[in-house]
Amino acid sequence: MKDTTRRNLLKVGAAGISGMAALSGRAAAQETDMTAITPGTISSAEKLAGVEYTDAEREQMVSALEDQLSAIQQLRTVEKPNALAPAQTFDPRLPGLAYPSAKASSGSLATVRPVSGLPSDSADIAFAPLTRLAGWIRSGDLTSRQLTDIYLDRIERLDSKLHAWITVMPERARAEADAMDTELANGKDRGPLHGIPYGLKDLFDAVGARTTWGAKPYSDGALASVDSTIVQKLKAAGAVLLGKTTCGALAYGDIWYGAVTRNPFDPREGSSGSSAGSASAVVAGLCGFAIGTETLGSLVSPSHRCGGSALRPTFGRVSRAGGMALCWSLDKIGPMARSVGDLGHVLSAINGYDAQDTGSLQSTFAYQPTTDFSGMKIGFDDAWLETANEVEKAAFVEARRLGAVFVRFKLPELPSSPLPQQLLAEAAAAFEELTLSNRDDDMVWQEDPAWPNSFRAIRFVSAIDLLQVDRLRRLWMQAMHEAFEGIDLVIGPNFSSGMLTPTNFTGHPSLVMRAGFQDTRPRNIFGQPQDENALTARTPIAISLWAPLFQENTLLSFGAALEDALGVAGERPSL
Repeated sequence: MKDTTRRNLLKVGAAGISGMAALSGRAAAQETDMTAITPGTISSAEKLAGVEYTDAEREQMVSALEDQLSAIQQLRTVEKPNALAPAQTFDPRLPGLAYPSAKASSGSLATVRPVSGLPSDSADIAFAPLTRLAGWIRSGDLTSRQLTDIYLDRIERLDSKLHAWITVMPERARAEADAMDTELANGKDRGPLHGIPYGLKDLFDAVGARTTWGAKPYSDGALASVDSTIVQKLKAAGAVLLGKTTCGALAYGDIWYGAVTRNPFDPREGSSGSSAGSASAVVAGLCGFAIGTETLGSLVSPSHRCGGSALRPTFGRVSRAGGMALCWSLDKIGPMARSVGDLGHVLSAINGYDAQDTGSLQSTFAYQPTTDFSGMKIGFDDAWLETANEVEKAAFVEARRLGAVFVRFKLPELPSSPLPQQLLAEAAAAFEELTLSNRDDDMVWQEDPAWPNSFRAIRFVSAIDLLQVDRLRRLWMQAMHEAFEGIDLVIGPNFSSGMLTPTNFTGHPSLVMRAGFQDTRPRNIFGQPQDENALTARTPIAISLWAPLFQENTLLSFGAALEDALGVAGERPSL
């Protein structure tokens, strides 16, 4: 294409974006008061792009770059709310392959059996798994209103130590609980979650509360007027919304605009993040279950730190409509609970296609656990034992005793792992207004790894390199599909296995669950000891299970059996 033709196309595109007449590149640069682009400017910029041009090439590029800058400046005048998703969407399914729906999946709700013998200690009630809570409610020994008041009382007494709740909604919670009690008395049973109180990560809209995303620039926003899809689905299942749990600002870490969310087993350290409050609240017995999200570790990391269970479903299984977008092609919603079985019942309620979410996929699911694992093949890499701690090793041994066959598993040997540039670029686009307006200075966390610095730096990665990163992602999708062929599950350490990053980028489901305890010193957001001289505390250690796309029922069935075998899920923090 001739240079003049290309320049004209750029001008036409810029005019279409803004609705203005086409401007020449030089005039646009002058109007926006930008420093003129020179061959010397290009020479300096080459270092950021990792390329090198000749003097003649730089001279020739000046006009084209001015036209590009004109188009970009006009693009920035277009309002782009966080909910505006890109036209291109991620699909974890590879072309030409058939993907069965989840095993043992019918879409039907599990039957709840009445359970007698309600404990006299309210703490014993608060820490019970939701299946036990549901049984007490069916027997009439417990009402949803009583259970709701137990959790509201615990939040009022204990949350000053944990900072796990950003907004508590007692009026809405009690009204929903009373409605569920009335329905049950009239013979209407919505299923396992009927009357069970839960916490919602403060990335999602809920009528009557602000959605702050944990970030100071958004802390005084308007009250939500519509419930997000996740809240609507849980309400339809009978769950009771207690309020909003804290999250690290813009879904990163455990530092939000009001405090640092704490680990119930050692409140000297943060709970990790970004589903910080949901993990902390569940483990501290402040709700029956909670909702979290993961883009790259935000369900796994706080569950590992705090000792809860969490499920990261297949990408696209759970609708994100009405929630904050951090990275459209990576964001996933999942349940968090004190037992693996509880996760299955919550996933049954929140699963489902939603046209309001551009990444949503059709897939049915109903939790129907199996107990016969003969013939099941579980992948494992013996090299993981070299870095595994004693708790993880013991969990692997116990898993072998459940009757499945352990087979060799290896991560694909590609020249590069999935790169974070895709996540950072999408996040910086989602929050461009913060960077360009300098409102990013209002964010509490301002260290080098924090969002403000990352959003600024990623702007200097070229569009070409980002497309190459996306092509690398496709290579990993193909390679991981081959790695999972003939394997039902993979078991390994959460982080040292190297599975966390590629399975997030490929959309594979993951279960994180408590495996045991070890003595540790207080840790920072990255898991490093804060003070080598501090006293140790007995804190949880978790492991992960991974499965092929849409095979969550297999994950949950084996995870529940392993949890029973390990016998450590019921241990409580002493607050």
